[in-house]
Amino acid sequence: MFGPLSPLIENYLREAGFWHLATIGWGCKLDPKLISVLIERWRPETHTFHLPCGECTITLQDVHLQLRLPVDRYAVTGSVSSTDWGAICYKILGAIPDKINGGRIEIGWLRDTFPEPDNDSTELKRIQYARAYILEMIGGY
Repeated sequence: MFGPLSPLIENYLREAGFWHLATIGWGCKLDPKLISVLIERWRPETHTFHLPCGECTITLQDVHLQLRLPVDRYAVTGSVSSTDWGAICYKILGAIPDKINGGRIEIGWLRDTFPEPDNDSTELKRIQYARAYILEMIGGY
C-alpha cells in the first residue's frame, strides 16, 4: 500500500487524523547509516536513546509535534484477552483474516485483501481501504 497515495482516500485519512503521517517522507531519502546508529543507541528496557550528550526519550508531545497525531483523546484500556478479534476485524475492515495472533494480523494479508480503490469503488470499499492503509502505516512504523 505504501507508495503513491490514492486521492480517493485522502479525506478519510484527514478525518481520522492520519493524513500528515501518510505524507511523511515523500521525496525524502533515508540515511541507513543514521538509522543503524540510532537503533544501536536505543535501550528498550528504559525506552531511551543513549547519546554522547546524555539520554533522550520520545514523549507523547514529540509524537504529536512530529507526526501530528492527536494524543489528547481517550486511551485504549481494558482487557484484550477476551476480545473477539475476528468480529472487530469484520466490523472495521469487512473481512476476517485466516490468522490472528493475539490481536495482530499480517501486513501481507492487508495488501492482498484490500486493493487500491478506483473511481468505480463504493464509499464503503474506500473506507475499508483507508482503514487497512492506516493499519499498515502503524505496522510499518
